[in-house]
Amino acid sequence: MPPRSAVERLPAEVKEWLDHALVQGGFAGYQALADALKERGYEISKSAVHRYGQEFEERLAALKVASEQARAIVDAAPDTEGAINEALMRLVQEKLFSVLKDLEVNPEKINLASLARSIADLGRASVAQKKYVEEVREQERRRAREEMAARVKALGSAADLKSLSDEELAQRIAALAGA
Repeated sequence: MPPRSAVERLPAEVKEWLDHALVQGGFAGYQALADALKERGYEISKSAVHRYGQEFEERLAALKVASEQARAIVDAAPDTEGAINEALMRLVQEKLFSVLKDLEVNPEKINLASLARSIADLGRASVAQKKYVEEVREQERRRAREEMAARVKALGSAADLKSLSDEELAQRIAALAGA
């Protein structure tokens, strides 16, 4: 297993500064970044900063693609019954599965506990999503039953119906059917 890169061993606040500087600089100016790190007391070569910058840029690009895919899903399908959330969860699950499948990654770079927690969170979110969809469906069924009961009540009692002409009866039946 190769040793961790010098950039990966930087303190969190310095690495955060470097990430921000890379994005702000358009992933260029690696010599200037290496010099700035040296001024801060960290001897890291331009090549090491460049390797880290390329990996970071690729991760950022992948994140942008995932965001664009999520946006495309939202644009392509209106959210009825939480379909978009389910699609997004499936997309994330697929990405996590790909990471697990391709675990040729340095295990020190992947926090397996965090990955397992993410998978468990997705499972809980999926269950909650299905529960929400069922609640929405039940509300719609209840509302439809109440509406139908109101229409039947408006139709009148059996005694009232006997006194109606055929045309009036047809109108009430059409009203009941929602026509």
